[in-house]
Amino acid sequence: MTALDTAAADENTRPGSDVLLRATDVTKHYTLRADSLARHRKVLRAVDGVSLEVRAGETLGIVGESGCGKSTLGRCLVRLTDLTSGRVEFDGQDISTLSARRLRPVRPGMQLVFQDPQASLNPRRRAGDIVAEPLLIHRYGDAAAVRKRVAELFDVVGLATAHLDRYPHEFSGGQRQRIGIARALATDPKLIVADEPVSALDVSIQAQVLNLFADLQDEFGLTYVFIAHDLGVVRHVSDRIAVMYLGEIVELAETEELYAAPAHPYTEALMSAVPEIDDGTDAAAAGSRRERIVLSGDVPNPVAKPTGCTFHTRCPYARERCAVERPPLTRTASGRQAACHYPLMG
Repeated sequence: MTALDTAAADENTRPGSDVLLRATDVTKHYTLRADSLARHRKVLRAVDGVSLEVRAGETLGIVGESGCGKSTLGRCLVRLTDLTSGRVEFDGQDISTLSARRLRPVRPGMQLVFQDPQASLNPRRRAGDIVAEPLLIHRYGDAAAVRKRVAELFDVVGLATAHLDRYPHEFSGGQRQRIGIARALATDPKLIVADEPVSALDVSIQAQVLNLFADLQDEFGLTYVFIAHDLGVVRHVSDRIAVMYLGEIVELAETEELYAAPAHPYTEALMSAVPEIDDGTDAAAAGSRRERIVLSGDVPNPVAKPTGCTFHTRCPYARERCAVERPPLTRTASGRQAACHYPLMG
């Protein structure tokens, strides 16, 4: 094989070249209970027409303010929550409407790591039994094989196998999250959706868990959808970032491109709020620091979303068109995707 052929083969087999997960116009609406004065029930549009692709081997970060719908989207992607409409394809298979029975053989390939490690672990069960549960459900093997596999998983996530018989309250917060990660790894998944997995942890522990995620991705070829509200965390772990606002994706771009020059005004405001460390050694960098952008008004009620662009009520660049016409998520001339009539980056 020539050097040229080898290079071509490497290009075709490079991680991230294939789409593992594809969401098309995914919506999740909740009908609220009507009060005695209301004629019609109100609808909460938690996820409103989201389309995205996740490539095999990459980490797609999803970021946005609390209540923007990112956790609901994550649950929709792995079918823990049924879709109102739209389509989700995992590993080439449409899983949008599969029944629980037909979804069961798909489940091992997609797992979720929850935000609160204490709330997501059964306090009445030993740590080893918690990690063993998915293995028993999917009939991994006999008791000895399961016990051996659980011990291996504990070792992989940095826990002592001597702690298999401890209860969750006997572990620290970081250790509990490692148990949750071990449980997610038990079935050898291709995709893990991590729903704010470090937000409940001490800052001193967050870096350790983030490094564990990175090590596991390298070792097992995992694909991540990493949900967080901490922009620093998302930048550290993600290859690409999707920014959500009121249930919609307003920008999607490569991580460094997004942080260097946002295309959507909402992303620009988010980026301006990220603390920057000034060590006094780079005068040029200090002079180019972003000015803090303070958005006017409050986040609109998702039950009564604004017409047109949902961000126009707070956008400093809004024009008449923004109030009446909803901008689609389209690719700009710079190559990124933005849902804006007048993107900052053309």
